[in-house]
Amino acid sequence: MDVTINGEVRTLVGNPPAVGEEMPHFKVFDKDGEKIKTRFLFGKPTLISVVPDINTSVCSIQTKKFNEEVDKFKQANFLTISTNTIEEQQHWCAAEGVEHMQLASDHEESFGYALKLLIPEEGILARSVWVMDADGKITYRQICPEIVEEPDYAAAIAALKELL
Repeated sequence: MDVTINGEVRTLVGNPPAVGEEMPHFKVFDKDGEKIKTRFLFGKPTLISVVPDINTSVCSIQTKKFNEEVDKFKQANFLTISTNTIEEQQHWCAAEGVEHMQLASDHEESFGYALKLLIPEEGILARSVWVMDADGKITYRQICPEIVEEPDYAAAIAALKELL
């Protein structure tokens, strides 16, 4: 699958899973360096916001927008995943005052390869939003064709609400 960065075509490492498929197995790391595996998210609906680089303006906007929603959905998991290091993510959270959204680092690229979202020549993930049900089935996905553009927040939140 291809996406663009400022109009320039980039090829992902494969074709990302479709709605209706099971969320692939992956591992990312929380702020304490602890592993978060796919199965740890089961039991609650989950919204995963994927950003290429937390230190860029659109990624910052996306993360803040979903951060505003976290408290409204106590019965759901919210994650923002990027290939930034844990330290970069925590520095960004401190600078931006983001306390509710859980950031997870895919610095080992497990998530990027599992979901086929990695842009290998850039070492970043394609901007996307995923919603999965409590059993790990993908119920919503949006992969932004141009990664410098924001996702459809309202559609993602509506998809999450359908599971609650």
